[in-house]
Amino acid sequence: MSATPTRTSPAYITLALVPGIGHARLRSLLARFAGAEEVLGARFCELKTVLGMTRAAATAVAHADIATGEKIIARTKELGGTTLTPYDESFPLYLREIPDPPTLLFATGNLKFLKNPSVALVGTRNYTTYGAQVCKDLAAGCARAGLCVVSGMARGIDAIAHGAALDAGGASVGVLGNGLGVVYPAANRALYARMGEEGCLITEFPPGERPHAGSFPRRNRLISGLSRLTCVVEAGTKSGALITVDCALNQGRDVGAVPGPITTKMSAGCNRLIQTGAKPILGIADILEELGMETPKQSPPPNLPAHELVVFDALERGPMHVDDLAQSVRTGTAKLLGSLTSLEIRGLVTQQPGKVFCRS
Repeated sequence: MSATPTRTSPAYITLALVPGIGHARLRSLLARFAGAEEVLGARFCELKTVLGMTRAAATAVAHADIATGEKIIARTKELGGTTLTPYDESFPLYLREIPDPPTLLFATGNLKFLKNPSVALVGTRNYTTYGAQVCKDLAAGCARAGLCVVSGMARGIDAIAHGAALDAGGASVGVLGNGLGVVYPAANRALYARMGEEGCLITEFPPGERPHAGSFPRRNRLISGLSRLTCVVEAGTKSGALITVDCALNQGRDVGAVPGPITTKMSAGCNRLIQTGAKPILGIADILEELGMETPKQSPPPNLPAHELVVFDALERGPMHVDDLAQSVRTGTAKLLGSLTSLEIRGLVTQQPGKVFCRS
């Protein structure tokens, strides 16, 4: 390219938002002309000769008005946001590498989180108690390990993942299927505000744009594109989370899924993913292993009774059903339950649905 646009260039923003002008055509236009301003000033007969340009695209560029970019910059600032182009230092490196990278992002919150190694936690809106607890555990584990939790700001698993990561003092990035200033769904208004203050929100849609049918598949490619691993926590066979999986696979990214009971439809999608090759995610250790990171050791408190220490050590491998745990530590169920109760009171162990226990 002959010129490097600045992130506040009204001409670049105008050009990037012209319908039909994606990454490839934008590159061709900027390579042909001296900069975005020159593209907007070019005649139709010049534009239509650029590699990859159709008559419709050339017509749209010829009629684009730089005032559009100026208004969008002003509105973004009013909302406390900023615009990011692929030439900005804060633009996520991983998004530069995907097949259909965004030409422009609008962001608010802590932009440093866009540089963190990230894991996507996605799933169904109609979650179960099991799915919610697993999501909280994984999001908190990721946060404590220094990983940013990425999700789509939808109801259900997405919202739980964002909230749990922030509750654990970690980083979270929410990818919107609409523009800044639009809260969708409305039930997430408090989360939207919190993510803008404690986390980070990004979107490629201009401020004020409402979601539409094509918004969410485009959003999903950014969720997986930001992340080294996409983990489906809970999903049926027709869940939109599976679109994010397809995006991850097309981008050459890793995919994992949390197994669930074969008797519930909410885990059917996850179980099918595992059946076809996705990594089973049984706990935070599996996520860290997939990313080549070591699982941080959780040291027991001093003076922990021997019978409780044995149980605590056994749970290092991840969540376990009480019967499996009893067999592992070779003790009776009654005595084991006493140890688990004491560990729960100490805040060291948490009970999940179905008599499954894990470290807190």
